Parts: sequence; structure tokens; C-alpha cells
Amino acid sequence: MRRARLFLLAVAACGGSTPSRPAPVHAEPLAGDHRHDPAHGHHQAGAHDPAHGGHHGGGMHHRFENAEAWAKVFDDPSRDAWQQPDRVIAALALAPTMTVADIGAGTGYFTVRIARAVPQGTVIATDLEPDMVRYLGERAGREGLTNVRAVATPPDDPQLAPASVDRVLVVDVWHHLGDRAVYARKLAAALAPGGLVAVVDFKLDAKLGPPRQHRLAPDAIIADLAAAGLTASVALDLPEQYVVIGRRAAR
Repeated sequence: MRRARLFLLAVAACGGSTPSRPAPVHAEPLAGDHRHDPAHGHHQAGAHDPAHGGHHGGGMHHRFENAEAWAKVFDDPSRDAWQQPDRVIAALALAPTMTVADIGAGTGYFTVRIARAVPQGTVIATDLEPDMVRYLGERAGREGLTNVRAVATPPDDPQLAPASVDRVLVVDVWHHLGDRAVYARKLAAALAPGGLVAVVDFKLDAKLGPPRQHRLAPDAIIADLAAAGLTASVALDLPEQYVVIGRRAAR
């Protein structure tokens, strides 16, 4: 019961992904309160918040500095029931040699799964929390995943080279971003021809996730990706979330 409670508290904390920077860990309210984060397996922040967003239209404040403690929440096996990671990864249509960016990778919930799916490829796992980046690197070492590169990035820039990645996964981060349109353009520019961006976020009526006023309808994310030149649509319906995929033309 205590572990389940911790998980719900985290859900109330901050959204699910760990963008790329820091935020102090405090006691979290329950999901319906003013913070959230079911398994912030990730978390990213808005341009105005070195931690986690700042305000909406711009993101939400939240920090995750104690990676070992948060790993017990983010990687709790009970997360699998609603996150359905196998379905999300299947939607990415990965090939063994691909380069994949996991934006706001947190403690590596998705990173390690992707790394095993691209054994001859590379996973660039970004986070704005230095302690998460440390933890990610150490976890990859412990699990023998030599194709994982943990990278600290600022909240407003994924710092990916042009046309350098085949896939980008953004879990529970989009509602934290400060200027979503600008961030979408940066991700689109990083895609190789035929590449895609998959954005996973909370439904407006989800029991988990951020407070309602900070949630985004799928159409808002589709519009962000379309404005960046990608062909976007809802690709997957999960128990608490949806997955929007934006594709770059093959040429």
C-alpha cells in the first residue's frame, strides 16, 4: 500500500517524463491536485523553468533530484498496466540499427527498452536533471547497454544535430514545454528522412497525470507537429494517455 501511495503521489507530481533539467523533490499532492506525474519516467521543462516547465503555455514547475528515490516510483512494475510500454515501442517501428532520442528520459523506463530493441543502434537519453543523467548512465552500465548515451540538455533545446535521429520519443513532457512550437521545429529538424516523433501525453479525462488545466488535447500536439512540417495524427489510444505521431517525409 505504501508503494502504491508513493506512485500516486508522484503522479500528482509532474507528468511522466523527465525533460532535461532539475527540480527539487518535495512531498507531492495526489493526482487531481496542482502537480502530477505518474511515473514521470521522464520529464522536461519549459523554457522559463530550469526545472520543469514553469507555467502553462509554458510548462509546469517540478524537480526530480534524487534519482534513486524516484526510480522506485518511475520504474514501479505497476506502471506497465497503464503505460503499456510494449505497445508504445511497437508504434515506433524500430529497426536494430536506428538512432533514437528519448527526450526527458528520467530514470530510463523507456530508454532501456528502446536500447534492447536497437542493439546495433544508439539511444540518446536526454534529461535536464543532472542526477537523472548520472543515474541513466549508471543504469545503462549495470544493464550492459553500451548503446545508451545519457545527455544533459536545457529545457528549451533537445540539442540534436540536424537529420541525426530516426525516432524521437517524448513521454509526459509536452505539457511541460515553454514554447511547444519552437521545440517541435527543433525535433523535426533533427529527424532523418522518413523519421518520426512520438508524443505520449495524458488524456483530458485521465485519472492520472497533471491537473486538468495543464493537459493538452491531442489536436494541440498534432497542430504543433504539423506546424513543424510533420504529418501528424493520433496513432495509439492507451488507458490514460494517447500517442501522437508526427512523420517526416521520406524525401
